[in-house]
Amino acid sequence: MTSPPTGRLRSTPDSPQAADRPRRPRATAWLVLLLTLIGLGAAFMLGPSGATTTDATGTGLPAASQSARVADLVKTFPAGAVAPAIVVYSNTDGTPLTPNQQALVAARAEPLGALGLAPGAARPETVQGKVATVAVLLSTGASDTENSSAVDRIRRTAAEDLPAPLRAQVTGAPAIRADIGKVFEGADTNLLLATASVVAVLLLITYRSPILWLVPLLVVGAGDRLAGILVGVLAPHAGVQVDASAAGILSVLVFGAGTDYALLLVSRYRDELHLTDDRFAAMAKAWRGTAPAVLASGTTVVLSLLTLLTAELTGNRGLGFAGAIGILTAMLFGLVVLPAALVLPGRWLFWPLVPKVGDPVTADRRGLWSRIGAAVATRPAQVAVAGTAVLLLLASGALGLRTGLAQGDSFRKTPEAVLGQRTLAAVQPAGAADPLTLLSTAATGDQVAEAARRVPGIASVTPTDRTDRYARADVVLTAAPGTKQSDRAIETLRARVNAVPESAALVGGATAEAYDTAQANAHDTRVAVPLVLTIVFVVLVVLLRALVAPVLLVATVIASYFAALGASWILFRTVYDFPALDTNVPLLSFLFLVALGVDYNIFLIARTREDTVAGHDTRRAVLRALASTGGVITSAGILLAAVFAVLGVLPLITLTQIGVIVGIGVLLDTLLVRTVLVPSLVLLAGRRFWWPGRPERTP
Repeated sequence: MTSPPTGRLRSTPDSPQAADRPRRPRATAWLVLLLTLIGLGAAFMLGPSGATTTDATGTGLPAASQSARVADLVKTFPAGAVAPAIVVYSNTDGTPLTPNQQALVAARAEPLGALGLAPGAARPETVQGKVATVAVLLSTGASDTENSSAVDRIRRTAAEDLPAPLRAQVTGAPAIRADIGKVFEGADTNLLLATASVVAVLLLITYRSPILWLVPLLVVGAGDRLAGILVGVLAPHAGVQVDASAAGILSVLVFGAGTDYALLLVSRYRDELHLTDDRFAAMAKAWRGTAPAVLASGTTVVLSLLTLLTAELTGNRGLGFAGAIGILTAMLFGLVVLPAALVLPGRWLFWPLVPKVGDPVTADRRGLWSRIGAAVATRPAQVAVAGTAVLLLLASGALGLRTGLAQGDSFRKTPEAVLGQRTLAAVQPAGAADPLTLLSTAATGDQVAEAARRVPGIASVTPTDRTDRYARADVVLTAAPGTKQSDRAIETLRARVNAVPESAALVGGATAEAYDTAQANAHDTRVAVPLVLTIVFVVLVVLLRALVAPVLLVATVIASYFAALGASWILFRTVYDFPALDTNVPLLSFLFLVALGVDYNIFLIARTREDTVAGHDTRRAVLRALASTGGVITSAGILLAAVFAVLGVLPLITLTQIGVIVGIGVLLDTLLVRTVLVPSLVLLAGRRFWWPGRPERTP
């Protein structure tokens, strides 16, 4: 290996001693870095610690939903808004409980009751001689931190000094909520470390330099931290809530998009250093060539994410807002801070592969991507048909796709609350651990309860407390929460009880909340998908000043999404053994894939148009663009796919599914769509690709 550049290189034109060195660009670069450091320091000292603005882990239902209305109304009852944390005692070997064991459970009921809101309600009940339960009432209005602490105390008290084979499992809505919250404990830190490590390794491999990779990593990392602070400051003023999952995805978006922008700029800067001695002039030209594509790409992603502000679920709105701020920050750091950080050190930053004036630039080299382009150009029609066939074949894997995970199937590692739910379901109806809450007017309470008992899928209806205005009852379903059978029972129940005259009946509770969340996700999908496609189309029209090109590019991105969905579903069923997609996975995967996947088409076609305007015909321009952008876009795609795969470090199936679908989709966009399908379509269309524009005629 050659040694690093020494002081003798100070005689080059990039040296500060060069007589013709303009001072203004250097001073501007230093000023940018200085202001960035001051701004970061002020933000870290005065701003919040991160993007999370709520400790809630739910999706946040609209106020008009039945579940949300029930949650508000139960607060007016004497018992308030409460839900039971159910302690389930059973033997690990499945044998019946002995008299001594039942006596121990009875003795344990008093200290358990003291941990809840109504100590007297914690009475032991034995079911079929095999299972004993103690219900500890907790407030549903407590914060996630308070709820988790209460569940932890119940678990410690319930399991203390139990003789084998007796065991205690705590389930019920508060326990499920606590276990979901534990998934996100330290999630920001774990995701950040995993994401930064993946980016660092891939940058080191891409640049093959022990120094260069540090610059974009530090710049993007600083942008990520600033984005988190900005979201934490601005979200409350925008009226949105950002939870831990949205904060984690924010880092993935900033690192993914920010590193993509860095790869594009560094590649263009390296090419320009082969053409000029002046690194400041090289950076200026590289910036002018890169900025339009980055701005178009970033604007597409930002506007697409902002469509989530139309969502009914507060979780979706928070993710859209946070993601938009993150991408804007990544664009700012990529187009302002990164150029200054790259240009000041000089050419030695690329050591040992220091670019020299006179070496051929990427577009003029006969490398891998030039050969691929030449192969596509020989038979563009056959390549287009073959590429389309591959996408259709993969998309066919989505046939039979199912959405809607049962509550117990939402975790990659089954938590105690779900295990307790299954133990209880073996001797009681599956919905016993999480009953529905049925409210009606006080005068019609008995009629409504009787109507509910006649609904298929209802195991029991138990009237509880009553006020002057409302009557309340607990409804136990025979099906497990979140299943198709449970959803149908809720639909039928709501229809039947609402048919009772003047009942004003409402059905809520945690299981109903999951059903309402799925319905809200369906609404958000119907609204957001057309908006995202419209935004992508309009941005492409403005950037390319054409109509045919945007139509073809949007079509390839849609095909890529369905191919990724189909390939992922095959993987989920054969490798992961997931029974279904979570309800919000299709929407979020579509949003990320279409918005981010079109980036690579923008990078390729923007460079094609640039070469066309410079005097090359469309055929020659797309081949040059493929040669010049092939390596950097492939690196960017692999990196982005790897970054999204990092979501799999969390044990929540939803995030794993999003990471896999987006990762596969990005790889398809990078290695198939942008590499062979889009160039073949451009070659087939020729000048018509730019219709009604005519860039080839531009001087």
